[in-house]
Amino acid sequence: MATTKAERRRAPEGEPVIDTTKMSEGKRQALELAEESRDEGEGHRSFAGDIFMGRYDLSLIQPFPEQMPADALAGAEFLADVERFLLDHVDADQIDREGHIPDEVIAGLTRVGAFGIKIPEQYGGLGLSQTNYSRSAMLVGSHCASTVALISAHQSIGVPTPLKLFGTPEQKERFLPRLARGELSAFGLTEEEAGSDPARMTTRADLSEDGTHYVLSGEKLWCTNGTNAALLVVMAQTAPKVVNGRERPQISAFVVEADSPGIEILHRCQFMGHRALFNGVLRFTDVKVPAENLIWAEGRGLKVALSTLNTGRLTLPAAATGVAKRCLRIAREWASTREQWGAPIGRHAAVADMIARMAATTFAMESTVLLASALVDKGDADIRVEAAMCKMWGCEAGWRVINDAMQVRGGRGYETEESLRQRGVQATPIERFLRDARVHTIFEGSSEIMRLLLAREALDPHLAVAGEMLDSRRPMGRRARGAVRAGLFYARWYPARWWPFPSTGARGRHPTLNRHADACAAVSQRLARRLFHAMARHGAALEGQQVLLGRFVEIGAEVFAASATISRAQSLLDQGDGDGVVALADYFCRDALQRIELKFRGVTHNVDAPGYALAQEVLGGRYKWAEHGAAHPERR
Repeated sequence: MATTKAERRRAPEGEPVIDTTKMSEGKRQALELAEESRDEGEGHRSFAGDIFMGRYDLSLIQPFPEQMPADALAGAEFLADVERFLLDHVDADQIDREGHIPDEVIAGLTRVGAFGIKIPEQYGGLGLSQTNYSRSAMLVGSHCASTVALISAHQSIGVPTPLKLFGTPEQKERFLPRLARGELSAFGLTEEEAGSDPARMTTRADLSEDGTHYVLSGEKLWCTNGTNAALLVVMAQTAPKVVNGRERPQISAFVVEADSPGIEILHRCQFMGHRALFNGVLRFTDVKVPAENLIWAEGRGLKVALSTLNTGRLTLPAAATGVAKRCLRIAREWASTREQWGAPIGRHAAVADMIARMAATTFAMESTVLLASALVDKGDADIRVEAAMCKMWGCEAGWRVINDAMQVRGGRGYETEESLRQRGVQATPIERFLRDARVHTIFEGSSEIMRLLLAREALDPHLAVAGEMLDSRRPMGRRARGAVRAGLFYARWYPARWWPFPSTGARGRHPTLNRHADACAAVSQRLARRLFHAMARHGAALEGQQVLLGRFVEIGAEVFAASATISRAQSLLDQGDGDGVVALADYFCRDALQRIELKFRGVTHNVDAPGYALAQEVLGGRYKWAEHGAAHPERR
């Protein structure tokens, strides 16, 4: 069901389609601010978004979008330069131990163009595509997590992307050449009390009386590259606007020179992994920011941030894919040569099961990243859902692959690379990979936040149809008319979700892949029906059923991953480059369908309600006795 922006915005002017009247003031402000900043993606269908409505159309992503030959050639040359530099000059284990990326490494990365991958050539960058950028993230991520974070924070979420999307010609001329030359940039959004809830942001930017500059004050937490950046993109509250008699916070985005008077680096943060991350807490005290450094317009900062993150968050699943590829090779070599009980350990069923799952999952991870990247390169696609699915599903899948690799390597996986080297045995970085990868499900939108974002997108078409009926802000007459319209829509829509629905574009597809495509289409219809049943049962309260909605989101993400895998496998077959690809796709799809069945069962057979009640009692202190017997450092 395609909906227009006007259909989505049936609410009174300036109010979201979700009824906020029964929410707390804080939650209402946060939701209204987030709703106002949503990109409606008007006029574009989302393959992944349609999965939730039972409109499975594989023709939207098949044939699998391939790179243009010139872009692929330019990317191959760049990746070859990067790989040579990494292997010759970047000691990832040393960087991890010392917690520092040497200046000569940063200078070398600048020479090969790593800080200007997506910056247009007219501003001194390489002007490469998102696909090439994702491939480079896979490559660098497979070698050194701190280095890929340095590059990513600089241009995926740092100043270059916001300026490319929303900057003025003058801003681009002023800043992009500096960034392409290796002046680092950072991104300042999170605060001590404002993480996923932007309404709690306290950093302020007040316009001067003469209108020439803003005065910026506040603190930002976890600014990656913040301790050595030359330019920052900073989100801050500007003067609120009044909507329907109520003040609504306004968040704006600014380019800030890092050497401006009033900026202090209070602390460089240290983490479990990514130990060389240039990440810090920054304080801004009456910092003067020229008015011409405002990005886009006042009140558009959160939309700048969210649009930036749509593409920026693809770096994490791309890096996770690179690590998964490296772990697959390590596990394969070890499992085929390490003998126990008279045979290589890969011959034993328990280990073979892990190896098969690692290989199939890695192929699927790469397929989802390349698909989402290709959609970015199209330039006119709405990728909110695809990017969030890539981030959530890909990072969680990558964690499982690395965890399996450690299990296959056993004690030699748990032992550090340096210790293995000192003992004179094959040194592998599984231990470092595991530490570094743990943050993938947290950075740039945690898995939980991705589930909430995806749940909102899954409900969006239904809110467009039935929102007016459910909204207590409406007069009864309008709610009644909304009920009639919704009834007419669902009278046609719901029966159609039961009709046989073979996948589209089946001509010429391999029979095994076609069978799985049909299974994905059936799951999409079943998912749409179950989501409708949940809406009918819970009504407007469904928004609060986060665990239930999370299961629906996970099912949709599994279908998306399987579909990307099917499409890419068929593309490789068509190119004559599909050695064993059907077996990989077949295993992955079978495995995904098993996971999907478990999640469907969890929709009706679960312990969600008693679990929530128990959690509240735990939080209230009733079960403190369960903590007895552990050391309590706070008693000192």
